[in-house]
Formats: sequence, C-alpha cells, structure tokens
Amino acid sequence: MGVLLEVWVAHERDVPGALEGGADRLHLTGAGELSPEITTVSAVCRDAEVPVFALLRLNDSWTTTGGELTRLVGLAEDYLSVGASGVSFSFLDADLEVDAAVCTHLATSLSNVPWTFHRAVDDTLEPRRSWRRLLELPGLVNVRSAGSPRGMGEGYDDLLAAAESDPAIARLLMPGGGLLAEHVPWLVRTGVRAFHLGPQVRPGSSTKAYVDAGLTRSWRLLLDDAMERI
Repeated sequence: MGVLLEVWVAHERDVPGALEGGADRLHLTGAGELSPEITTVSAVCRDAEVPVFALLRLNDSWTTTGGELTRLVGLAEDYLSVGASGVSFSFLDADLEVDAAVCTHLATSLSNVPWTFHRAVDDTLEPRRSWRRLLELPGLVNVRSAGSPRGMGEGYDDLLAAAESDPAIARLLMPGGGLLAEHVPWLVRTGVRAFHLGPQVRPGSSTKAYVDAGLTRSWRLLLDDAMERI
C-alpha cells in the first residue's frame, strides 16, 4: 500500500498541476474555506481523473443546527450528482467535543459515501478523547489534523505521539496544515498513509497561485521515497 497524497484545489485551473504532479485525491473548497459552488464542483470533477472530495461547511462555525444539517445533506447530494466521490466535514458540540451525533447523521444520510473529518479535531478540548469518538464514526476514511490550531509548527510532536499511540489513529490520520518535508519520514514510520497539501504546492506558497506540477511532484517523490525506506 502506498501513501495517499491529497491536494487542496479551489477551482478547475488547479487540477492540471495536481494531476501532473501525482495527486491521488483532490480536496475542493470554496472561498473562505466554505462549501464550493456547484458549478465549480462540476468543472473540477469533469477535469479530474482522481477522486474529488468537496467541503460541506455553510459558515465559519464548527457547530450546526437542524435546518443547516438538512441543507448540507442536500448540498452533498448535489455534489455527488455532478461527480464528487466523497465529502469533507467536521462538527463540534457545545462542549468543544466531536459532535458524533451530527457527523453520524450526515454519514448515514449519505450511505456508502466516503468522507474526511476536516481540521476541527485540533480545536477540541481533549484531542485523545475526540480521537476515540472519531474511530467509531461510519464511513470516515481520514482525519485531517495539524496537532494544534496553530498548525504543525506547534502541533507536530503531539501529532506524532498520537499516531504512535494507536495504529487505528495512524491509519486515519492525514497530516495537514504546515506540513514540512522533514515531518514525512517520521510520520510514515508510525503508519500514517495519507497527507494533505495546500500552499506547499503553489509558487511562493500563495493561495492566489495555481497548483504547480513540479512542486506537487517533489512531494510525491518524497512520500514514495519515505515508504520505500521503511
């Protein structure tokens, strides 16, 4: 089994660089890290040759209401109808714990649709307890985490420790948010098999620049080399 490389894209113009560079999956978000427009999802999926996961997030909060939940299910169904392979979402409850009830409702409403938990685990009060909840959620294929709300510059050690503590966590973990090349070999050795890249594969790390094939390829080679060395 190789290492999955997920690349963040904002529109169809990012797709060629991601594909030429060796991305295995695309993570599509809209402006402000909210849900993308359906036309954008359709355009990206039309050009992509790999799975596309679209973000389900209506506002800048990690919590949701019953009405919003219904809208999210409908939005997900729209995304799937135009070619998305999966979705990405994450919700916390009032106690800043993983909202297992909301996540389970969404996952079961979208039967057999793979999904990723998007970043919010870093904002929980008790990450280890949150991981125990995440391990029980249906359909979950990856949990994106930087180990800290401030990114992997602060959270790398905790992230590595979490992966080392439980093979099930390592299998789900998808490091992202300040990932550096030197982090990769150590994470791969713990059993991590998925990585998320954003600004790292854009010239100057600018979110206004398109995904670059050469930068993406350099990470692809790094991940593959790390796997060969274990």
